[in-house]
Amino acid sequence: MTQRKIAKIVQVKTGNPVLRDFAEPVPLEEIKSAKIKNIIDSMKNALAREEEGVAIAGPQIGEPWRIFVVSKKIFQLLDNSKIDANTEKFEDLVFINPEITKLSKEKEVMEEGCLSVRDYYGKIKRSMKASVRAYDENGNVFERGGSRLLAQIFQHEIDHLNGILFTDTAKDVQKIEKHGKK
Repeated sequence: MTQRKIAKIVQVKTGNPVLRDFAEPVPLEEIKSAKIKNIIDSMKNALAREEEGVAIAGPQIGEPWRIFVVSKKIFQLLDNSKIDANTEKFEDLVFINPEITKLSKEKEVMEEGCLSVRDYYGKIKRSMKASVRAYDENGNVFERGGSRLLAQIFQHEIDHLNGILFTDTAKDVQKIEKHGKK
């Protein structure tokens, strides 16, 4: 039995430049490769271990690829009446080489945090609706739209892929440690 390497989430305080670099597109012929599948599995596992994490980008586990995963946990937070047939299964969503295709002009100031900037939260202005075109784990192109929290996640994760952290533009950034944490 092979032992799976457990991915650690890269923290800003470690100074790892992967968080500030523009992530590389995954070559289309490599999407279904063992290498990319292992990276996606590592991302899913790292995200599943995080109580408050709802999404993760490749650079956050030290992988410089344009990939992000949205946790199935997010759909449990959303109003069930607004969940379409594609999300009722509550599967993690994988976005490879994502591109934002549409952002609403309507924006809202939202509270935001990040797994790579632990315990810091701030207010950031994000479009209330966003659409993303990407490839799935099988190399199929798809487009997915989202509003409010899901739109915020799309924008936050694509920022990661472009080397941008939420703290670069957020206002009122404060350290808020969780109760019981040492």
